[in-house]
Amino acid sequence: MTPRLTLSMQFPTAKTYPSHKAIVSRATVARWIKASLFADAELIVRFVDEEEGRTLNRTYRQKDYATNVLTFAYAESEDDLVSGDLILCCPVIEREANEQGKPLEAHYAHLIVHGTLHAQGYDHEVESEAQEMESIETDIMQSLGFSDPYVPVTDA
Repeated sequence: MTPRLTLSMQFPTAKTYPSHKAIVSRATVARWIKASLFADAELIVRFVDEEEGRTLNRTYRQKDYATNVLTFAYAESEDDLVSGDLILCCPVIEREANEQGKPLEAHYAHLIVHGTLHAQGYDHEVESEAQEMESIETDIMQSLGFSDPYVPVTDA
């Protein structure tokens, strides 16, 4: 049975990168998330600017910089519905995609898959967990038609 998804998307400010909105349509984001779900879920995906991303990272992780994706997972047990907020920082994601030579769409897909796995309890703090999570991410990304996000892009 395919997990059900209740999805809310938020673009809170006018300066939230209109060109990115075309890449991350509701239908596209829902498809990426559904490919990453192992249980029913209620998720909010919020696209933010660097100021909001930095404030959230500083407030909740005590790291004073904007990061690409933050996941706030709310399920307290395995029996709870998967619920959470995925916060994606548009300028950081764009900068990383450019630096890594990756299409912006592929980088968004990877970070949404990554955040969705975090919302389901996956983590990468320990090497064995990181390897498991990266393997799952790679499989999901390839099922979505993207390349392995952990293989560096090289110039041909």
